[in-house]
Amino acid sequence: MSYDLTLRIWRGDANGGDFREYVVQAEEGQVVLDVVHRAQATVANDLAVRWNCKAGKCGSCSAEVNGYPRLMCMTRLSIFQPGETITITPLRTFPVIRDLVTDVSFNYERARQVPAFTPTAEQPRAPFTMFQPDVERSQEFRKCIECWLCQDTCHVIRDHEENKPAFAGPRFFIRYAELDMHPNDSLDRKKFVQDEQGLGYCNITKCCTDVCPEHIKITDNAIIPMKERVVDTKYDPIVRFLGRRKGTKA
Repeated sequence: MSYDLTLRIWRGDANGGDFREYVVQAEEGQVVLDVVHRAQATVANDLAVRWNCKAGKCGSCSAEVNGYPRLMCMTRLSIFQPGETITITPLRTFPVIRDLVTDVSFNYERARQVPAFTPTAEQPRAPFTMFQPDVERSQEFRKCIECWLCQDTCHVIRDHEENKPAFAGPRFFIRYAELDMHPNDSLDRKKFVQDEQGLGYCNITKCCTDVCPEHIKITDNAIIPMKERVVDTKYDPIVRFLGRRKGTKA
């Protein structure tokens, strides 16, 4: 069954913009990206929107739907009230290129700063021997599709542009946690994460966890353990005065 749906979409570029309303035909079972494509095909041919897989795995169609960071391809119309206007805006934390497309290059710049996996001398190359409990500790973080919703909702950079040079954000804290928890990685990144990537700025409000479409427990399983590891390294009196045994990470 089809029905009329009102979309309120932000249109503009880096110089500014405003909302425009479009009425499109929607079908039962559709998602937000479906009706955005309908608007693009029928009433707004020049609408810029980024998307790729339409299956919740590429992370391309991130936007803010009624003020909440979401993947448009995974947001069903059925979650909204009948007759409700759906407002769609670009990710607020990143500069607008045009319409719903933002410049997320900040994240790729941060990715280049991550010190690479560094195997131990005991296992210098693959295949690496790992036990299942070690695999399970960091396997969850590999589910990240880099949609940047956690980066977008993190108030440390969402509300404070000046923090960006000093704060990597939750997506990269799970990457550091994944490497630090790997039993065959020999590089200690804890001081680097604290001093140069801004781990201490995070006050664990769990807003990143709330918006993750892969349901990664970013705060509980990555950020808090990394904070604990940093504290252990920085403040443990035995470690500070006697030193940590050579070759150990945590």
